[in-house]
Amino acid sequence: MKNSNTIIDKAILTIDIESKAIANLKKLINIDFEKAVNFIFNSKGRVIITGIGKSAIIANKIVATMNSTGTPAIFMHAADAIHGDLGNIQEDDIVICISKSGNTPEIKVLVPLIKNYGNKIIALTGNPNSFLATNADFLLNCEVEKEACPNNLAPTTSTTAQLVMGDALAICLLDLRDFTSKDFAKYHPGGALGKRLYLRVSDLISNHEMPLVTSNTNIKDVIIEISKKRLGATAVIDNQKISGMITDGDIRRMLEKNDNISKLQAKDIMSLSPKTLNVDAMAIDALNTLENFGITQILVLNDEKKYVGIIHLHDLIKEGIF
Repeated sequence: MKNSNTIIDKAILTIDIESKAIANLKKLINIDFEKAVNFIFNSKGRVIITGIGKSAIIANKIVATMNSTGTPAIFMHAADAIHGDLGNIQEDDIVICISKSGNTPEIKVLVPLIKNYGNKIIALTGNPNSFLATNADFLLNCEVEKEACPNNLAPTTSTTAQLVMGDALAICLLDLRDFTSKDFAKYHPGGALGKRLYLRVSDLISNHEMPLVTSNTNIKDVIIEISKKRLGATAVIDNQKISGMITDGDIRRMLEKNDNISKLQAKDIMSLSPKTLNVDAMAIDALNTLENFGITQILVLNDEKKYVGIIHLHDLIKEGIF
C-alpha cells in the first residue's frame, strides 16, 4: 500500500501536467479559431458536435455549454452517425468533430460523408497532421505533450484540453451574441442557479403579512405584532412613511437595559435608518444587502417608497438562494 505522501505527490503531478497543457493552448489559438467562431456566429444552422469514446463525452459537455449560452447545439455519436444518425445534420449545420488522434476508423468514414453533404467541418484534435485535421475547414489544435496517465494511455490531459477549447469556443460565441445574465436565466429556470437569476423580491413577499406599528405603539403591542407576523421584525410607519424598524434583536437589547418596559414605545427602541430594497429588485440583491450589512431582515418598498413587506434571510434560505 502506498503512503499518503506518494498519493498526494501523484495528485499534484497530475494537476501540474494538465495545467501546463492548458496554459500551452494559448499558443495554439490562431486565425482558424477566429474564423471558426465567426462562421458559427454567422451561420443560420446549428452546431452538431461528434466524437467517439472519451471525446464523445467531452462533446456532450460542450453541447450542453453551448445550448445554455445561446448557441443551439446537438450531440451526434460518431459511431451512430454512420448507422442512421447522419439524418440529424441539416443543410446549414456546422459539424465539430472531436478526436485526439484524428485518425480513428469512425472519423475516417464520417468526415467524407459530411463533406458530401456540403456542411463545414471544424476539427478539434490533438494531431494537426491527422486525416481529420487535413480534411476539415477549420482546425482547433488541442495538441498536448503527454497524458497525465503514467502509461501515457488513458485520455486525461487530452480530454481536458478538448474541454477547455470547447469552453473557449462557447464563451467567444456568448460574447459575440451579447448574451447577458437575463438571457442565461431563460435557459436555467430551475434550481438555485435559476432562482438567483430570475427570482425577485416581489416573489418572496407575495404570501407574507406586513408587520407594522406606529412610533407611539407601546412595547407590548410591538412584541405581539412581531410574534404574530413571524418575520422577526416590524416596520414603524407614521403618516404612510417609514419612521424606523424594530427587530427581535432590538427587543432583546431593550430587555437587557430596562427592568420596567410598561412606558416604553416603539420610537424608544426603533432603528431610525433601516435598510430598504425595491420590490422589483432581484432576490440575489436582497441576499447581498443582508450579507454586506450583517442583518437578517430588510424592508421592501414599492416605486412610490411605500412599505409593502419584509424580506427575511430565511426566505432566501428556503428558496435555496443562500
